[in-house]
Amino acid sequence: MRQPLQYPWLDLDVDDRSAPVIAVRVDADGTKGEVPDHSHRKGQLVVSLGGGVTCRVASGLWMVPPHCAVWIPSGMAHSNRATANARLYFVYIEAELVELPDRCCTISISPLLRELIVELSAGMQHDEVRRERLISVLLGELPRMSLQQLHLPLSTEPRVQRIAAALADNPADRRTLAEWAKCVALSESSLARLVVKETGLTFGRWRQQLHLIVAIRELAAGASVQRVSADLGYESVTAFITMFKKALGKPPARYLSSVAQQSGSYSGVDQTAHPSNGHGRAPVRG
Repeated sequence: MRQPLQYPWLDLDVDDRSAPVIAVRVDADGTKGEVPDHSHRKGQLVVSLGGGVTCRVASGLWMVPPHCAVWIPSGMAHSNRATANARLYFVYIEAELVELPDRCCTISISPLLRELIVELSAGMQHDEVRRERLISVLLGELPRMSLQQLHLPLSTEPRVQRIAAALADNPADRRTLAEWAKCVALSESSLARLVVKETGLTFGRWRQQLHLIVAIRELAAGASVQRVSADLGYESVTAFITMFKKALGKPPARYLSSVAQQSGSYSGVDQTAHPSNGHGRAPVRG
């Protein structure tokens, strides 16, 4: 059973207009957690400094590997699911202050950005001048970060949605396109065309993309390649590694290492601090 993420604070208004940027730290407290559908007036960055996170919006499922973030535009309904060892920062930004896309995207996070976010989350209400300087640097750096293609296109079409939900609940489900077509009362060719129309991908490529997102999330959380390949229904570890390398250009260990290297190594700063910024008195929604 998925548990809600545990918040060490309950008194922060993330849409407070007097605070253009708010950064808070979230720990998953040793259990897999999920924040249900919600939205904010501000745009949100979901930043992962450890473990794995996926963010779901109506149009897709977005992966947040370590040293990356997902940008969720202002007003967009979303949910977040974290692995048991996830170490996250949520950054809420007035949308007009930053030049980021009006759609979800996965962004690499540089060492400078990480340190800015950690510092802002520590609370500097007694040093407003310094806080404003850090925010200015953060807003200038964000648009310069590279984008990662780590998402699964989703659809509101009921039959495609049904298949997506089933595969998300059981990624090891190996039913063929023909078998899924029977489940949703379509011919195999009709379902094939529908999936391409709704997602832009063939059924096989779409399912593979889901496997990649789940694999990266679980590998980032510390699961072994053997366990992940079994959980995804692959007949052998070799078959899983071959799929992964063909899709992303590197085997799993090298891929995760390259993502970390692109963003720079992280030394584990701020292991014990709890977030506070002194703004607002309303419940947080992740």
